[in-house]
Amino acid sequence: MSAPAAARYDCIVVGGGHNGLVCATYLARSGRRLLVLEASASVGGAAITREFAPGFSVSAGAHLLHLMPPALMRELQLQTFGLQLAAERLPSTALAQDGDHLPLTPGDTSALAERSGVDAAAYADWQRLLRRLAAALHPLLTETPPRLSTQEWRDRAALLRLGWRIRRLGRRDMRELLRIGGMCVHDVLEERFSLPLLKGALALDAVLGSNHGPRSPGTVLSLLYRASASAGEESLALPRGGLGALSGALAAAALAAGAEIRTNAKVERILVRDDHASGVVLATGEEILAPTVISSADPKTTFLGLLGSEHLDAGFVRRVSQVRSRGLTAKLHLALERLPEFPGLSPAARRGRLLVAPSTDYIERAYNHAKYREFSSAPMLEITIPTLADPQLAPPGKHVMSIIVQYAPYSLAGGWPGERRAFAERVIDTLSAYAPRLRECISASEVLTPPDIEREFRITGGHWHHTELAFDQFFMVRPVPGAAQYQAPVRGLFLCGAGCHPGGGVTGLAGRNAARQVTREAA
Repeated sequence: MSAPAAARYDCIVVGGGHNGLVCATYLARSGRRLLVLEASASVGGAAITREFAPGFSVSAGAHLLHLMPPALMRELQLQTFGLQLAAERLPSTALAQDGDHLPLTPGDTSALAERSGVDAAAYADWQRLLRRLAAALHPLLTETPPRLSTQEWRDRAALLRLGWRIRRLGRRDMRELLRIGGMCVHDVLEERFSLPLLKGALALDAVLGSNHGPRSPGTVLSLLYRASASAGEESLALPRGGLGALSGALAAAALAAGAEIRTNAKVERILVRDDHASGVVLATGEEILAPTVISSADPKTTFLGLLGSEHLDAGFVRRVSQVRSRGLTAKLHLALERLPEFPGLSPAARRGRLLVAPSTDYIERAYNHAKYREFSSAPMLEITIPTLADPQLAPPGKHVMSIIVQYAPYSLAGGWPGERRAFAERVIDTLSAYAPRLRECISASEVLTPPDIEREFRITGGHWHHTELAFDQFFMVRPVPGAAQYQAPVRGLFLCGAGCHPGGGVTGLAGRNAARQVTREAA
């Protein structure tokens, strides 16, 4: 008896993370027969909600929705497909050990003005500048980067548009962008502000999820990326049901557009015939054919794992091998029997984002440990208590705390198995300085180190952005020259994950841009 014929599609998307689902939706809407293959039991990648202790659920990777552009969410009709926000426009609060915390509420500088009228005015001016720069830079993130050293009209036009957008900022803003773009965030903040708590809170956003400290050159770049991704409309939000609810809405949008989604379908390798991607082989041995394969996996997994170096030239393989992709960020999930008290913190502030980053010097000292493969003795923390807005994540009267911890090196000296408990204790000790009776509230905990993130979410190195967000891995050289326009050196193979332009975070932009590039190449 002959073997059954392989299934055939127009496109296969490898990986059902949020970018893969966004890409699938746009391509399915264009009339293509499309299949999404996800190795896990559920779609979402790092944007999932799962139980970590009996009755307690948490957004396991990303825990806030704030970078996805509102226009993209409207295009995908995510509200129609069930996305609801439990809370939005969440305030941020820089915690102080003496209880004199600093609230940073969108559009409201009154609390800051009580501390320093000069800093309040400077902060308002800084926010206006970021919005103007974000408005100019956002279009760059929504387009395929141009290639250099090419005579094609499309690339030359893109370069002209880039120059024109920057020129339209006006002389003052254009000069300021060119001046600060490559600077370290510490120096920029020192120029503008005096309050350590304010500078620490702003520096946190520039280094969170990265392999940098506030004094690292180029950290203003990540701050500009954060502002530009959401077109200057950044609003911290909590989806009802956690980030998994966002992924659920994205999957529903893809299905409604005509895409097929298979979970528990691990891709073992990408098929190449006559130097052209022709489909995939699953871990079960099943072959699925398609003339176009789009990978939302990280670049190293895609090129060195699924494709294989035998299909690539040696120079390209070397560049991919050298991509910086080791994570430096961990997560700690706490199941709480009752809500911990933060002296001096208002009930409204508890519902928002809490920051342990008392100053830029504090963050830099935390970063210093990572240089020697140690976790920080006093780590930088971003904390949310999502159950205050979304009680369904825990049993009645109980709560969940989600903590992002910076800095936790991928390759810890001595190894993570023997240090995992000590790391969790260090984080709890650090937070207990602001919530003295926190330990009495904890009934269970879960630590996700970078190796855990690598294993659970199948991200090489456990890096949120798949590859470090830095000047040499950004825009027209992201992830590497030769694959910066969502296209691989092998015909028919494309990228759509966080490792390609514009970068990581739950934005969906890479997925939408990749879908447009696939459509353009097929035209």
